[in-house]
This record gives sequence, structure tokens and C-alpha cells, in this order.
Amino acid sequence: MRERMPPLAPSQMSEVQRKAAAELIAGPRKGVVGPFIALMRSPALMDRLGRVGEYLRFENALPQRLVEFAILLTARHVTNQFEWILHYPLAIKAGVSRQTLDAVSAGNRPADMAKDEEVVHDFVTELLRESFVADANYAAALEQFGEGGVVDLAATAGYFLTVCLVMNVAGTPPPASEVAPLQRLPRGPTRP
Repeated sequence: MRERMPPLAPSQMSEVQRKAAAELIAGPRKGVVGPFIALMRSPALMDRLGRVGEYLRFENALPQRLVEFAILLTARHVTNQFEWILHYPLAIKAGVSRQTLDAVSAGNRPADMAKDEEVVHDFVTELLRESFVADANYAAALEQFGEGGVVDLAATAGYFLTVCLVMNVAGTPPPASEVAPLQRLPRGPTRP
């Protein structure tokens, strides 16, 4: 895919954009990378999304292992290379098995997941496919994570869906990595 929205040089930025870039560089992200390259075109939106993303990445009610897993399920759903390649090693480091992630990459339901990973997988997968979660998956997530965890899990999928779609539109290239890129999966028939 062609990069449609490359990084802006400081000389191309408005004063508002320069201020937004400086805040990103000073924050936990340490730079204008990934979705923030395209989002620089809308600094107010970037600021608001950035704060939501900071909470979901660094203060989420769910354990980091499950946050990373939810991010990767979302990246797989929309074939977003940047988030997949960035978060794959983070998920491995946090304790998600390589076999689980490789099954997700292939578009399959992983075998031998931990119980909490099964709950995240089934909840996020259904939410992304149906824009809804049936009672069984809701009840399993509620039992595992409580109401706050359910909200954070849904918001994690929603936030990362947003930034993945922004990057897919912008043609944001993935970081250099040894991680195998995602292959496009065949889509089922569209609904009327």
C-alpha cells in the first residue's frame, strides 16, 4: 500500500500541530509514530484519541497480556500491519503464546488458550464481527473482569479499530521488524 499521509516536517506544521507533536514526544509514546502521523492532520482529534489510548494502553483494568491480545485481535480483523507488528512482540513478552498469535494471524480460533484469553478472544471477535456481544460472551467477560473490565475491553477494541482504520486509510507503513506481516484473509459474503 502506498503511504498517503507521510510524516510532516516541522516546517510543514501549523503552530497547533507543532505543539501537539511536542506533547507526543514528551509523553509515553516518545514520538509521532503510527496513527499519530496521520492524526497530525487533525490535532484536536489526535489529542483526544491520544489521551484515550494512553489510558487503554497503560492504565487499563485488564492485565497487559490481555490488552495486547485484544489489540492484536483488532489488528487482525482489519489487517493492520502497524499494530500487528508493533504489538506482536509485546504480547509475547506479556505472556501470550506464539502458537496463539500465529493461529490468530491465520484467521483461526487458537487452541489451548488460557481461560481469560478465551474470554477476550470470543468477546472481541464477536464484537468486531457483529458490532454486538451476545449474552453468553457478555456473561463470561463480566464474570472474568467485572463491569469496568468489560467496558475497558470493549473500548480497547473500539479505540484500536479507530486507529487501525486511520492508518489503513493513510497507508501508514509498519515498523521494521522480524515479525511476519499479516496476510489478507478472504471475507465472507456481505450482508444486505
